[in-house]
Amino acid sequence: MKSILNDLYQHKRLSKSEAKEILINIAKEEYNDAHLASFLTVFMMRPITVEELAGFREALLELAVKVDLSEFNTIDIVGTGGDGKDTFNISTLTSFIVAGTGQKVAKHGNYSVSSKSGSSDMLESFGYEFTNDESVLKSQLEEANICFLHAPKFHPAMKAVGPTRKALKLKTFFNMLGPLVNPSFAQNQLLGTYNLEVARLYNYILQEEDTNYGIVHALDGYDEISLTGGFKLFTKAGEQLITPEDFGINRVQQSDIYGGDSVEAAAKIFKSILNGEGTEAQNNVVLTNASFALTIVNPEKEFSVAFEEAKDSLFGGKAKACLDKLITN
Repeated sequence: MKSILNDLYQHKRLSKSEAKEILINIAKEEYNDAHLASFLTVFMMRPITVEELAGFREALLELAVKVDLSEFNTIDIVGTGGDGKDTFNISTLTSFIVAGTGQKVAKHGNYSVSSKSGSSDMLESFGYEFTNDESVLKSQLEEANICFLHAPKFHPAMKAVGPTRKALKLKTFFNMLGPLVNPSFAQNQLLGTYNLEVARLYNYILQEEDTNYGIVHALDGYDEISLTGGFKLFTKAGEQLITPEDFGINRVQQSDIYGGDSVEAAAKIFKSILNGEGTEAQNNVVLTNASFALTIVNPEKEFSVAFEEAKDSLFGGKAKACLDKLITN
């Protein structure tokens, strides 16, 4: 690692194969904590290249615990995290609303590193037990329309860097990798990124693959559709700038989507929204994200139709029923 770090300090870039090899060695815990922290820090100080990100991703997917959910037409809805906005758990709530419409969701997630509450923190607080047992995950998809893939259960390399990431308390390239390495290879993806550069990196990588995807980045920095302003949407069809007014929804304030200062506070907000008791701003944010997710799965579907399906899921108690079934399955 010492020679690798010296090269990187001299502003050299890694090839795809070099990046892949290094991440495989990280998974084998071949590097000490100081070297690992230094390596992660390099990519906070300069942009990661497409080749580097693709190499890291290939290594993680190659090393991942395999799970075959291909009999289900699933979608993953996940953001990079690391946007520093401390919103409530928008992508996780969105996942349950989408599941409540009947669409199968294979949600990939992890504990929070740089915010108060990640998807894994939230589900664990509700009593959900993480698993990588394929039969259990299939049963959850059949019964609840959703299963949850807790990243450390599937990615030994992520587990190996967990303590270092937690100690750093900063976003690293692992934040970028998370949404790209769902071990079930969901056929559809709605991914959020904390900056435009990462969104474009994702687009370069995913446009070569046989998957339906949408990549969103809110121009004021959110890694999801925040309704606080306009956002970029990347799909195979191209790149769009979209504003809330384009689909007839009011903008919201940053304070409207604050997620609390603890897992307990975030869980309280999560439950109130899922119980149909959220504010108009909270509801509109999750319903909009869910609607775009549904149009990713079915590009022929009008946004207005998808929005009504999402409303029926949330206010008809279907999304909450999916959570209840997932926890008790």
